[in-house]
Amino acid sequence: MKEEKFSPRDSLQLIQSMILSTRKDISGNSKYFLVWGWMTFIACTTQFILKHFYDYHAHYRVWLLLIVAIALTIYFAIRDERRSRVKTYVGDSMSYLWIGMGVSFFVLSLILTRLGWHTTVFPFFIMLYALGTFVSGKVLQFKPMVYGGIMAWFLAVGCVYASYDYQMLFAAAAILVSYIIPAYMLRARTEKIHREDALPL
Repeated sequence: MKEEKFSPRDSLQLIQSMILSTRKDISGNSKYFLVWGWMTFIACTTQFILKHFYDYHAHYRVWLLLIVAIALTIYFAIRDERRSRVKTYVGDSMSYLWIGMGVSFFVLSLILTRLGWHTTVFPFFIMLYALGTFVSGKVLQFKPMVYGGIMAWFLAVGCVYASYDYQMLFAAAAILVSYIIPAYMLRARTEKIHREDALPL
């Protein structure tokens, strides 16, 4: 069988198509970070208010809000799957990472349910937030997300020295620096890329 040879022009077109696919992956990922970022941020701050100021005994029920995040994630994933014609390394890597993170959060929740939620729980969640965003930032080659993950790790350490109530605020701060702010920056970068792609060569 005769081996096909790529011309310099074919190689350039292949590289450009890979870059374009990566850009599309980046565009789709920002909305997931925003959904989970805002839902978690709202849950953390609302739980703090209910417990610290109103001493509401069922303050933890605010986390049922994450059901909305799960529903939106499933909806976006199905919609993106239908629209996507080609799977890319970046897209697959991000999917595997966050599926693993989701399972880890679920397992940790089961463990903490057994041990008791009155113990120091938020540092563990913040640590997972940091891991997910750090790796995502590296995969997407997006430094603000990498830095956000590193800052979240520092917040996880500092959270250990705070009371249970204020650990919620540490978690909210971690979500802000590792999910929400980087996600808006990622969206802004994506919109800039789309504008550049629309310009005539």
